[in-house]
Amino acid sequence: MILPRGRDETEEQRADRRWTELLQEVRVIQTGVQILFGFLLTVVFTARFTTLGTADRVIYAVTLLLGASTTGALVGTVTFHRLLAGHRLKPQTVLWAARLALVGVVLLLATVASALLLILRLALNDTVAPWVVAGLVAWFVLCWFVLPAWVLRRYSSSD
Repeated sequence: MILPRGRDETEEQRADRRWTELLQEVRVIQTGVQILFGFLLTVVFTARFTTLGTADRVIYAVTLLLGASTTGALVGTVTFHRLLAGHRLKPQTVLWAARLALVGVVLLLATVASALLLILRLALNDTVAPWVVAGLVAWFVLCWFVLPAWVLRRYSSSD
């Protein structure tokens, strides 16, 4: 039995559906990013921060900047829509907002990796931490990018 491909919807209906889906995805990821960024903002005010060496302070600063960049990209998806709403550019808005959300996901990966590196350097040691972080980054890349790409290729090219 051959299943019909796609939906019976206009370009505008498709854009509306895709925007709703994108907004739900951003809501989920934005909550985690806000919590992570909030914790990062408080680290500098802890007593332990003053004992960090130069390398750990640099890692912290990079992590904080990555967290801010992640927040900017994800919030940017909403402001992108808000600024273009009413200009009859919904399909283009959804396309560009989705790209911005993907940039946010990549920045989130970098933020999480950097935060893990800082924490694991303090919890374990300088030698083990990079290897553990590399393994976790590989896991995230597999889950977030490789598997979806594989499914896309596996099921969309079989026409």
